[in-house]
Amino acid sequence: MEQIVNQRKTIFMKRSIFWMMGCVLAAQIATAAPEWLTSVPSAQAKAKNESKLVLLDFTGSDWCVWCKKLDADVFSKPDFASYASKNLVLVEVDFPSHKAQSDQLKSANAALQSKYNIEGYPTLVALTPAGAVVWKHEGYLEGGPSAMISQLDEARKK
Repeated sequence: MEQIVNQRKTIFMKRSIFWMMGCVLAAQIATAAPEWLTSVPSAQAKAKNESKLVLLDFTGSDWCVWCKKLDADVFSKPDFASYASKNLVLVEVDFPSHKAQSDQLKSANAALQSKYNIEGYPTLVALTPAGAVVWKHEGYLEGGPSAMISQLDEARKK
């Protein structure tokens, strides 16, 4: 009888551990950082298929203080990640000082910088899947995820 009780306790403990691991995994997936693409044509195709806007983040990811602050205050927050997963296809257009990039990516980013007349970092540009600019913001955006979401919602209505 004692052996049966011990087996049931063991089964209960194993199930509890698996359940807890499942909860931790689900929480990690729910708060996962959004996916950032580097190709605008790929992002536009994805946005068209999913009826979303394309958000370009012109950044100096490894040297720009305000870019890092925008990432910490907005892009890395669960509210923004949740909004982005439903409404945006994200593209990082990066101009790093120390991070390695292919010549092809550097060239593509330089062409985008010229096309959208980017003069400073960070600059955010929202596009329709067809490529029409519906919103542009130069510099750090105050107000955290809610301010960004509010402005992007207005842009989506256009």
